[in-house]
Amino acid sequence: MRVIITGANGFIGSHITEYLVKKNIEVICLVRKKSNLNNIKDLKVKLIYGDITIYDDLEKKLKNAECIIHIAGLASDWGAYKDFYDINVNGTLNVLKAGYRNDIKNFILTSTNSVYGEENCYKKKNESSDLNSHYKYFLNCFFPSAMNYYRDTKKEAKIKSTEYAIRHGLNITFIEPVWVYGEREFSSGFYDYIKSAEKMPIMPGNRKNKFHIIYAGDLARAYYNVLTKKLKGINSFIIGNEKIEYMYRIYDIFCKEAGIKNIMRLPKFLFYPIGFISELFYTIFKIKHPPLLTRSRVNMFYDNIEYSTDKAYSILGFKSETGINEGIKKTVEWYKNNNFI
Repeated sequence: MRVIITGANGFIGSHITEYLVKKNIEVICLVRKKSNLNNIKDLKVKLIYGDITIYDDLEKKLKNAECIIHIAGLASDWGAYKDFYDINVNGTLNVLKAGYRNDIKNFILTSTNSVYGEENCYKKKNESSDLNSHYKYFLNCFFPSAMNYYRDTKKEAKIKSTEYAIRHGLNITFIEPVWVYGEREFSSGFYDYIKSAEKMPIMPGNRKNKFHIIYAGDLARAYYNVLTKKLKGINSFIIGNEKIEYMYRIYDIFCKEAGIKNIMRLPKFLFYPIGFISELFYTIFKIKHPPLLTRSRVNMFYDNIEYSTDKAYSILGFKSETGINEGIKKTVEWYKNNNFI
């Protein structure tokens, strides 16, 4: 089997690429010419260069494969809406159109649990839940959150991709991971938490909210299961651990493995004003990198976020195999071995 992977050099993409190579699948990686390839430099893959936002570039290159696994995207809580839309919506449609023009009918698209919403909720959401990506932050109508730019454009990408697939008879499976951790993670928040906790042992949080996570190595296996199932039509699967842990326990394990002790978690009312003012200041002065705290980052520490993984088990036979103690230990060891902590 031969597959093309976009975004193969990133955090999630490199884990999927590594897993498929181990399964003796021929992998072609679409990367940008200036991309950092350290994550896949030791893997036996073929590289092709292109940009998902430039359609003419893709049509010449996305060919001669049984399936395209599309992972490339802008996943962040900071940036301009146009950038999110160009990459997450137009980029995804460009991949579909280029693949279709080259007679590729099978696609695995990387979506996210956040298309169903990440607001505080004590009911497990599933693949039949409403697409409710937009979080109603304080003064959001006047002062939009870039985290919503990410969520909303991923929802829009799912809707438009589904419409395109139905019109052209394509098979699309949406993989919708919960929050992903693992070796090579620098953007999901776990690494940032460790670095922040090293400097200041006072953090947002409580002992009441659950937070749904998945180890990157397990997530890679879910992609392989989808690939080998060769599903027809339009499908969606939320991928996460069956057991949903309390957030404080997750971060306590990270801190323990990193040698950080005595984290004190304080109430939301102390941090939310700081996050709001910081986000507003950085936005007004157009600072390119995000502040340590924003409205979305503060809320995430207190919101209860749970999703059902029953469908992935019943159809794909997928269950996570890596317990959080084992997964976090491997993750922190990688940070240490590579001098990141």
